[in-house]
Amino acid sequence: MEAEFNLKPDELIKKLWDFGSMPLPPYIKDDAKNAKHRERYQTVYAENQGAVAAPTAGLHFTPDMFSSLREKGVIIAPVTLHVGLGTFESISEEDIRTHRMHSENYEVSGKTAAAVNTAKTAGKKIFTVGTTSMRVLEAATSPGDGLIPGKGSTSIYIYPGYKFKTVDRLITNFHLPKTSLLALVSAFAGLENIRRAYAAAIAEKYRLFSYGDSMLIL
Repeated sequence: MEAEFNLKPDELIKKLWDFGSMPLPPYIKDDAKNAKHRERYQTVYAENQGAVAAPTAGLHFTPDMFSSLREKGVIIAPVTLHVGLGTFESISEEDIRTHRMHSENYEVSGKTAAAVNTAKTAGKKIFTVGTTSMRVLEAATSPGDGLIPGKGSTSIYIYPGYKFKTVDRLITNFHLPKTSLLALVSAFAGLENIRRAYAAAIAEKYRLFSYGDSMLIL
């Protein structure tokens, strides 16, 4: 379904900021229009508008942390994915393989593609912050050619059995049941490993949703 607005893009964005509310998890009781959350519900490296939600795995990073990583020789390479509501849609099918993802727009710069491809050739590990970034890298990778720069759209759906082409490590939140995000991390870490991790998270009362705890999958 498509909707047409009788406002210019900048006017529409202003209306959304004026009347919209932040998608806060239920364990946060503050006013969803609170300016504090409007500032915090965003990564320190965000540049482009267009997604329906922040890439929440990156909320844990700070400028000081990035400086520390760079001092250790870590190369930070950004990508863009305009996340749509389909990413968070529950899987209702009995067979998860029949689930279909909505298409989302992405962009990979030439600088990022070169950095990733050079690192892979040198045998370095590619750490990805968030399932959205992972989907961009996997969708834009061509066997034999590596990560391809450019703009495009992807409806890539990653579930157990998927063979990863680029990503070696993943930083991500704890995701909700019956979502494609949980299917993705199960494909990456192995279903039994994820079951054990989530059992531990539940036992320790970790928080899920967008402001929740994060994990590094090695």
